[in-house]
Amino acid sequence: MTEVLSQEEIDQLLTAISAGESEPGDLRPAADTRKIKIYDFKRPDKFSKEQIRTISMMHETFARLTTTSLSAQLRSMVHVHVASVDQLTYEEFIRSIPTPTTLAIINMDPLKGNAILEVDPAITFSIIDRLFGGTGEGTKSQHELTDIESSVMEGIIVRILGNMREAWTQVIDLRPRLGQIDTNPQFAQIVPPTDMVVLVTLETRIGDVEGMINFCVPYLTIEPIIGKLSTQFWFSTVHRGTTTENLTVLKERLNTVDVDVVAEIGKINIPVREVLSLHVGDVVRLYNTKVGDPFSLNVGNMRKFLCRPGIIGKKMAVQVTKKLAEIEQEEFDEFGMEEDAL
Repeated sequence: MTEVLSQEEIDQLLTAISAGESEPGDLRPAADTRKIKIYDFKRPDKFSKEQIRTISMMHETFARLTTTSLSAQLRSMVHVHVASVDQLTYEEFIRSIPTPTTLAIINMDPLKGNAILEVDPAITFSIIDRLFGGTGEGTKSQHELTDIESSVMEGIIVRILGNMREAWTQVIDLRPRLGQIDTNPQFAQIVPPTDMVVLVTLETRIGDVEGMINFCVPYLTIEPIIGKLSTQFWFSTVHRGTTTENLTVLKERLNTVDVDVVAEIGKINIPVREVLSLHVGDVVRLYNTKVGDPFSLNVGNMRKFLCRPGIIGKKMAVQVTKKLAEIEQEEFDEFGMEEDAL
């Protein structure tokens, strides 16, 4: 803030100058210590350094998952890693990619708008050559994809999008879907040329072939979750304790897990030679098991229920009669161990 001098102070300064006690050149203005940052209004920065760092961390996970999935599908050594994460205008991105190339328009549901996944022609034709039974060397001639080649790349990109969903899961339940595949960048106008985008460049190597995979997301698409793109939010999400949201996600995923359910009649230890000598019609006597006793219904390796046998139509079945408490489960386990020791 500028300091205002009083009339008395001004008179004292004039008197000092007149008496030769001070030179006018000595009255230099104080140095401006304010930090000035250059701001380009034609190319405004939308993402902070912390947000760029978080996006890089997310896509390092995406790169690892893609490395594994492509290596398994192509039966070849594949390496993908994040080379850079930059913010630039959409026009700059379009001008930086070759023509023709593989441009996949990605619907970023539940976010609004689309993103672009661009695969370098060298990588594209290396993948196609490998899947068609070649060595994966690709081709030196650049041409637009045929219908068959385009269909093959659709399958590859759909698998890659599955990796992307898993990499973004700490921030949002992203459900990316492939819209269409273009080869000319001029036809892929998802946002105005001056709009800012974040560009994730993934350096990709398949065998001896090297190229780039670019993932371009407009700022308008990612804006609703921009507050979550912070290191603090990222680590708090990764190390967060049990919450209602986490429990819901866990339940949804556990509902799709297959487990073995086995109805156990009883146990007996017999030598291998007796097992080899068994024939149809032989009777095996089980220890401590009677005809009317209920069966134990095991989920995985744990006894969870009691049941009784029956038939539904022409199929064998069991009817659950009781759910075992933890104490009862332990008693059953001890009983089983005693049987095994007999």
